This record gives sequence, structure tokens and C-alpha cells, in this order.
Amino acid sequence: MPKTARQPQSPPAAAVEAARLERRLARRAASLDEAKRQFLRMVSHELRTPLNAIIGFSEIIAAELYGPLGAPQYREYAEHVRQSGHRLLRLVNQILEIARLQDRVIDMEARPEPLDHVLDDVRDLIGEDLEGHKARLHIENDGALPTVIADPRGLRSLLRNLVENAIFYGPEGGTVIVRARRQDARVKIEIEDQGEGIDSADIPRLMNPFEQGENALTRTTQGAGLGLPIARLTAEAMGGALTLSPAPGGGLLVTVTLPAT
Repeated sequence: MPKTARQPQSPPAAAVEAARLERRLARRAASLDEAKRQFLRMVSHELRTPLNAIIGFSEIIAAELYGPLGAPQYREYAEHVRQSGHRLLRLVNQILEIARLQDRVIDMEARPEPLDHVLDDVRDLIGEDLEGHKARLHIENDGALPTVIADPRGLRSLLRNLVENAIFYGPEGGTVIVRARRQDARVKIEIEDQGEGIDSADIPRLMNPFEQGENALTRTTQGAGLGLPIARLTAEAMGGALTLSPAPGGGLLVTVTLPAT
């Protein structure tokens, strides 16, 4: 007697329902991602535009561009408004940056970048911070540093964040040391400050957003604790890594490894 062909079995109802649920969750996640991107674009415009106006007009007032203000306190207050505006604008930019990095919505274009040129740009960008803290930036082997493969904007943002962090958490009048050397197919960049240092047990916590090295009730430095997390995510987005360790002479040692040319 000939055998009858086996009929294909339908998948269990539970499996069908699970597949439908997975598709619905995927569509919902995609919708939430798009809503988040739209929110970031809106925030970027709605916060930056008035902040730029506040900063610009406070600079005009502080410079007494259209005539004297009268009492000298007005000029001092205008300068406080300018500084606060810059601080708030920086915080807004950092929040947007870390949101984009966490969602991987930042395009990175890797290309050869000489560290000598990059650190020259960083030095220009942080000049006001160095002056305000009476600090000094010392770059070992300046003029003979290696070249890395990295995104130009991302690399400058990364090193600026790290050097600014070293300035803020180091002592007034201290020195921030930057060194770089090639190791096989990688370049190791080190940023060392002269601060009080950290406990090794605190290092994982410092890599989380909005965490800082001092107790939130007693800290004297300003900032939201976003510099190190942004730097870590930026390094990873460029195919590198970032680690923290206590510096040999005290303070914090930040090590970034990136692909070499």
C-alpha cells in the first residue's frame, strides 16, 4: 500500500503569537528611536538658539559696545551672564552628544589625523580654561607625535573633553601632561593630571554619565560628569578604547588607544 505524503504541520499557536509580538516590539522600538531623534533635533534648535542670543547680547553689554553702563557692577553681572550661558550651552551640547553616541546616530569618517595638528587645535580651544585655572598643558615630544586613524571632529572632541577634565580636577596652577606613542598597529595616548587621584574601586562609576569623582554634596568643581563617558563612547565609535587608572605620582591617568596609520 503506497505511503501518503506527510502534510506540513502548522507552527504552534504560541510560536505564531510570539513572532507577532516580536514584530510589534521591533516596530515600536523603531518608532521610539525616530521620536528620540526628532526630540534631539528639536532640543538642539530650541535650546541653542536662545542661549546663543543670551551669550551674544551679554558680550555686547559687557564690552559696553554702545556706551558706558554706569555702575561697574553692571559690566560684572553681564560677564557672569555670559559665563553662565557658555556653561549651560556646553551642558546642552554634552547631553545631545552622549544621547547620539549611545544611539549610534553619529557618523564617523575615519582618516589619518596627525596628533600634532589635533593637539594644536585642542590647545586653542581650551585656552580660556587654562588661563582661568592658571594651568599649563605640557605635550611630550611635541612636533613629533604619531598619526592615528580617527574621525577629525570626534578625535578633537575626545581629546578636548579629556584635557578639560584634567584641568578641572587638577589643582590650580597645575600641569596637564599629554603623551602619545605607537605600539604595533595602535597608538596609545595618555592624559595625566596632578589632582588628588581616585580609588581604583571608583573607576567603573566614573565611566557612567552624571557621575563625578567627588561627593555630590562637597565637590567644588563644576560640570555634570559627562566628559569621561562621552570620551569613552567616542573612542569606541572610532574603533578604539579608553581606560582609567591612578597616575604613578597621584592624580588620574586616562589612556586612549586608537588605530595607527
